[in-house]
Amino acid sequence: HARGHEDAPRPWRRRARPRSAAPADRVDEALEASAAGLRVLWVSLAVLAVTAAAQAVITALSGSVALLGDALHNGADALTAVPLGIAFLAGRRPPTRRYTYGFGRAEDLAGVLFVVLIAASAAAAAAQAAARFAHPRPVTGLGAVALAALLGCGSNEAVARYRIRAGRAIGSVALVADGQHARADGLSSLAVLLAAGGSALGWRWADPVTGLLITVAILAAARPAARDVWRRLMDAVDPALADAAEAALRGTPGVLGTGPVRLRWTGHRLRAECDILVDGAASAAAAHQVAASAEHRLRHALPRLGAACVRPSPAGPAG
Repeated sequence: HARGHEDAPRPWRRRARPRSAAPADRVDEALEASAAGLRVLWVSLAVLAVTAAAQAVITALSGSVALLGDALHNGADALTAVPLGIAFLAGRRPPTRRYTYGFGRAEDLAGVLFVVLIAASAAAAAAQAAARFAHPRPVTGLGAVALAALLGCGSNEAVARYRIRAGRAIGSVALVADGQHARADGLSSLAVLLAAGGSALGWRWADPVTGLLITVAILAAARPAARDVWRRLMDAVDPALADAAEAALRGTPGVLGTGPVRLRWTGHRLRAECDILVDGAASAAAAHQVAASAEHRLRHALPRLGAACVRPSPAGPAG
C-alpha cells in the first residue's frame, strides 16, 4: 500500500525546488569581482590625481583659466573613485533580513551618480564657453598648456579604456559608466589643446567655439551611460541571455516546455526564476531531478548566473 501511495500522482510543484550554487562559491566570486573593481578604481585615482597635480602646476605658471578648469575636472573625476569604491565594498556585505537580495544595487546607484556627473561636465563646459564669448581671455605659455592638455587627454583615455574593459569583464555597469565619464573628461582636455592652438593663431573665438563643440561631445558620451544605467535599474537584460536560458531549459531531458523565464542583475551576478513543464504523471522525486538537471544546464549556458530557482509544473493531467 505504501508503494502504491508513493506512485500515485501528487501535488509536488512546491516541493521540487533545486538549490542554487554553494553560498561559499557565490561569496568567493563576489569578492573576486569586487576586488578587481577596487583595483581598477585605485589605479585610476592615482593616474588622474597625478595628472591633475601636473596640470595645476602648469596652470600656476601659465595663468591659463581653461587649464585650471581641466585640472579641477580631472581632480573631481579622480575623487569619483571614492563613492564607487564604497559601492563595491557595500556589495561584499551578505544579505540581511531587510536587504534580502544583498547590496549589489549600490553599484547601480553609483552609476546614476556618474551619469549626473557627466551631465554636470557638459553644463560646466557650456557655461565656460558662454563666459569666454562674453569675456575673451588671452592664453600665455601655450606650449606648456598644450603639453598639459595632451597629458590630460591621454590619461583620461587610458583610464577610460581600463575602466570600461574591467567593468564589462566583471559585469559592473557603474564602472563602465565611470569609464565613459573619464572619456568625456578626455574630450574636455582635448578642447583645451584646440583652444590653445586657436589662440596661437590669433583666433580669439576658438576657445568658446571649441567649448561648445565639446559640450555636444560630452552629451553624446553621456547617452550610452545613461541608457545602460536605466536598463540596469529596470532589471533589463540582453535578450540573448533570455534566449540562451530558454534553449538550455528546453534541451534538458524530461522538460516538455517552458513557462516564464525571468532574469535580473544583482551586482555582478544574474538571478534566474524559471518555470518548466514536466510529465504530470511523474513523482515528486522525478520532477525534482528534472528541475535539478535543468538548473545545471542553465548554469552552463549563463556563466554569470549566481542563483536560480527552477520550478517544475505538470504538463497535463496525470492518469
